Amino acid sequence: MRMNLGRVVVLAGLSGIVSFSLLVSAIATDHWYILEVNDPNSTVDPGELNSHSGLWRTCEGNECYPLVYPFSTDTSKQPEPVRRLINMFKAVVILLPLSLVLLVFGGICGLVSSLSKSITLLVLTGSYFLLCSLLTLSGVSVYIIYSKLAFEIIVQEYGIQRFTHVHIAFGLSMAMAWLSFTMEIITGSLLLLAAKITGTQQNLEATAGYSLSMEEGP
Repeated sequence: MRMNLGRVVVLAGLSGIVSFSLLVSAIATDHWYILEVNDPNSTVDPGELNSHSGLWRTCEGNECYPLVYPFSTDTSKQPEPVRRLINMFKAVVILLPLSLVLLVFGGICGLVSSLSKSITLLVLTGSYFLLCSLLTLSGVSVYIIYSKLAFEIIVQEYGIQRFTHVHIAFGLSMAMAWLSFTMEIITGSLLLLAAKITGTQQNLEATAGYSLSMEEGP
C-alpha cells in the first residue's frame, strides 16, 4: 500500500511538471493559428505568404510583428463584431496565464499535502488542479471561437474568393495547450487517488492498532 501511494504521488508530481512545461511552451510560442497559401498561379514565394500567430505576435514569412495589446485598445468606436473579438482575446490572455500561475501554487500545495499525507489537503489539491484544467479548457475554447469569428470578419470584408487557396489550421502551440489540459486532469485525478489510498492506509493502521490493543488487554 505504501509503495502504491508513493508511486501515485510521484506520477502526480511528474504529470504536474509536464502540464506546467506544456502550458509555458504553448503560451510562449507562435503556432496557435497557421495560415498557408497554396495558390498555383501566384508568382510570390509561398513561404512569404504563409503566416502563423501566437498570443503575443504574428509571423508572416520571415518577419514577426507584435499583436496589438488588447487592453490598451479603445473599442468604443469599433463595430460590435470587432468589440466582441477584442473581448474574446482579452479573455484568452487572462485565462491561460492565470492557469499557469495557479499551477505553480498547485505544485507547492501538492508537495506539502503529499509529505504530510493529509487526506484533506490531497483532496483539496486534487480539486484545485481540476479547477486549473477548467481554466485552461476555457482559454483554449475561447481562442477557437475567437479564431473562427476573426476569419468570418475577414471573409466578409474581403470576400471568400480571396481565400480559395488558403488553408487554415491550429498548430503545435494549440496541441501543447490541449495536452497540458489533459495532464492537469491526470494530476488532479492522481492526487484524489492518493487521498483515497491514504485514507485506506490510515484505516488499516487504525484497525491493526485497535486489534493489537485488544490482544494486549486484560
